[in-house]
Order: sequence, then structure tokens, then C-alpha cells
Amino acid sequence: MQHIIDRFISYVIIDTESDSSSETTPSTKKQWDLANKLVEELKTIGMKEATIDKKAYIMATLPSNVDHDVPTIGFVSHFDTTPDFTGANVKPQIISNYDGKDIVLNAEQNIILSPKYFKDLLQYKGQTLITTDGTTLLGADDKAGITEIMTAMEFLVKNPEIKHGKIRVGFTPDEEIGRGAHHFDVEKFGCDWAYTMDGSQVGELEYENFNAAGAKITFKGKSVHPGYAKGKMINSMLIANDFINELPKGETPQETKGYEGFFHVHNLTGSIEETVLELIIRDHSKKKFAKRKELIEKITKKFNKKFAKQFGEDIVIAEIKDQYYNMKEKVLPVKHIVDIAENAMKQLGIKPIIKPIRGGTDGCQLSYKGLPCPNIFAGGHNFHGKYEYVPVESIQKAIDVIVKIAELTALPNVIKEKQKAK
Repeated sequence: MQHIIDRFISYVIIDTESDSSSETTPSTKKQWDLANKLVEELKTIGMKEATIDKKAYIMATLPSNVDHDVPTIGFVSHFDTTPDFTGANVKPQIISNYDGKDIVLNAEQNIILSPKYFKDLLQYKGQTLITTDGTTLLGADDKAGITEIMTAMEFLVKNPEIKHGKIRVGFTPDEEIGRGAHHFDVEKFGCDWAYTMDGSQVGELEYENFNAAGAKITFKGKSVHPGYAKGKMINSMLIANDFINELPKGETPQETKGYEGFFHVHNLTGSIEETVLELIIRDHSKKKFAKRKELIEKITKKFNKKFAKQFGEDIVIAEIKDQYYNMKEKVLPVKHIVDIAENAMKQLGIKPIIKPIRGGTDGCQLSYKGLPCPNIFAGGHNFHGKYEYVPVESIQKAIDVIVKIAELTALPNVIKEKQKAK
């Protein structure tokens, strides 16, 4: 277990925060610090064909050790962390034999990780937790996934008696800003299918996700001395506020669950002259997703019509960009790849939790690029913030699932199931 802890901590203490405002890949230079470490570590543990390209995409191979024809499978995780919360100077804390009570993350700032609020904690009583110190995120999303893939591959290299087919490993930058698969070379990866290790609690197995778009809405205004502003001033911040109030009530992340979509306002900056609103649009249904985007355009036109005479041009400019789509339609035709993962969990005594992802992974885009790619749990909780934590036992269970999937796909009948599905 200490080996897992040491490996995970060696990853999370390296700041790899991505930046959506950057146009480079990776979006931040500091992602190279971990990327270069990972490719060397893959070589050290005995992986073959370990490469890193000019955009920091990492790939490596574990050659097959069986004589019969079996599918080539892959495991993928991302090494960047979200820009939603700082990932600089991460100081992990190890909580051994968790007693089920409040965990003081930071006494000075009175930051408490409490099971009264985060009830999932109680599942891990008696286990070893890795938490933050309350001032940063942890980075289990998705450095837990990298730890699991790396450790599973190391285990298979050291235990050649465990039979497996050819396995490919892929580590990506910039997943947190929606670009993780943009430059992923599916043809070079050369897999029949893959799995992202990027889910949360033990047992999660997902092959449905949101259709996703991002919207940047710019509001224009006119600044006039407030003492002489009657009929002249146009305050762009107030227009932005009115725009937000036009969105459907109750359709926010904190008020929805399951298959319910939402609008999520995540950034608002402005002045009288100009305000920029950024929001994301999510829905599992392709039809409802389209209607959500249409609603943004409808509200935009309404405001522009209202202020046309006073402002003289469009006062609201909306830019909407699709980010990724529901992988379900790409995975269902090869549903046996989900069944294999489910069977692996059951054989290990893990109860599969098959549910839609209320978000996305690299696997969403990879599935549309021709690499069907369901998502498997990585074990962390409370991603993207200071309350993030991961049980070490959950990391170990994810490692076991990877190894078991490798074993199951090496069975002679798996190739027949794949052909039958086609």
C-alpha cells in the first residue's frame, strides 16, 4: 500500500493546472514537468514503445503474452488538473484508519472535512484516506487514474504468469478544459477499445455522458457620469444579470441529478462598459441539448431587439461551441466492452454502479474519434476543490479491475464476442 501512496503523492505534488485561455497544447508549460516524469517511469517499469509527442501525449505498450488472437485494449488517464481551484503547492495528508469523524484539513483556517456534510466519507471508516491541507485541490482527478494504470502495468510486467493481450497506455494533457482528446492519435494508439480511469467512487462504470457546450456571452454598455445618466447609461453588468434570470429556474448543477440537464454559470466579470458571462450547457438528450442552445440564442435576440434603438447595434454577442457528445451511441454497438468491465468488477467482489456521467471524460471524444471508451472509477471524491480526497483502498481496487480486465480480454472467446458484436 505504501508503494501506491508514494507513487500517487509523487504525482500530485507536481502542479499541472491547465488553462482554458491558452491556445497551446499543453495549455500550460508546467504540465510538461509531470509528463516527462511519466514517460521515463513507463520505461523504468518495463513498458515498451514509451513515447511522448510534441504536445505531451504519452503512449506505451505492454506486449501480449498469449499466442492466440485477442483484442488490443487501452487504458487512458489525464495528468492535468482543473483551473477551477489551485493545484499549486499541494500538501497531501494521510489519514490512517479513518475513524468516521471530522477531519481537520486546516486548523488555522478552520477547514473541516466532515461526514455530516460529505456523507460518502462514512463508507471508508477504517481505511486510509489521502486528503488536501485545505488550501488546494488534491489532484486525484486524474492522478489517481494514472497511479492505477502505472501500478497495474508494473504488476503485469512483474507477473508474466498472468495472461493478457497487447495493452496500450495513454496519458493526456488538458482534459479538464475539454481538449484532452483533441490531439490524441487514435490510429497510432491502435486499440480495439479502451477505458478511461476517471470516475469517482468504487464500482462506477459509465458509458453515457452529457452532450456539452460552452457559451461565452459578451454584454456591451455605455458609461456616463451617474449624476447625468438618466436615459443614457447602459450598465452591462445589470443586463448580464437580467440575462441570467431569463434562464430556466431550477436547472442548475446544484438542483439537478441523473439524466437532468442544466445551465451552469461559472464565470462573470465586468464593468459598466462590458461584461463577459461564461456558462456551460449540459444534457444527455441530443434533442434537449439542441433546445438549450437555441434558448441562449433566443434570449440573445430578445435583448438585442429590446436595446436596438438605444444602443444602435447588437448589445449581446453569444458564442456557443460544442465540446463533446454522449458516447452512448458509439459504445452501445460494442456493449460487450462494458460487460467485460462489469464482469471484472463482479469477479473481484465489487458491485458495479452503472450510471450516466454528469460530466465528460476523454473517452467521450475518443469514442467519436473511433475508439469506444467507457469510464471506470478511479476512487476519488469531491473533485475540483479543497475537500477532495481518495481512499488508498479504492486505488488498489481500481488496479485490481485493470488487471482483471486484462485477464478477461485474453480469453480465447473474447475475440469471437467482438466479431459477433460487429
